[in-house]
Amino acid sequence: MQNPWEEISLEDYENHMSLDSVKQLQTMNAIMKEQFAAYAADTAMILGVAGGNGLEHISTYKFSTVYCVDINADYLRAVAQRYAYLSETLECLNLNLITESDKLPHAQLLITNLLIEYIGYPSFQKVVLNTSPEYVSCVIQINTDEEQWVSESPYLHAFDKLNEVHQQMDENALTTALDETGYSLISKESYSLPNGKALVRLDFKKNEV
Repeated sequence: MQNPWEEISLEDYENHMSLDSVKQLQTMNAIMKEQFAAYAADTAMILGVAGGNGLEHISTYKFSTVYCVDINADYLRAVAQRYAYLSETLECLNLNLITESDKLPHAQLLITNLLIEYIGYPSFQKVVLNTSPEYVSCVIQINTDEEQWVSESPYLHAFDKLNEVHQQMDENALTTALDETGYSLISKESYSLPNGKALVRLDFKKNEV
């Protein structure tokens, strides 16, 4: 069965996310700038990269390789075109993280923003184990309205099928899942959005053996 994310056009996704009533594209861009700069790592992996929002903040002096992972091949083609000047640094991987996490390479920094809610905690644990990063930086969306977790917009119906795969996120449940996988929470920051929603960034570090 095709994943709903393979059917959503990048134009609809980015137009929705950048609306003043949503402001997730702009907020995520600022967060990714912080994520890239936060830790000493020369390899990184971005799960659910979409059209590459935030990739302009990659320093080629710092990162030798940044893996861009997405289930939608059209999104990855857009990344390759938009960021052709980073072609020696970026490596695009068209993978289904639920069934193909064993194909992921290792990376020192794992960035996973607004993605875990579509694959679930157990699949994310497998991703982390296969990637074996030193640091994991996650962004999840906290909703005050569990029925209407996608903000109202002219593009709302483009996301109708996401209900088939979406799961509500919980900070404590994510922290527990990472703890079970061998990672400890080292920082937390919240970012307010319109419509009573918020983004929460949770960063984890691999436990020393």
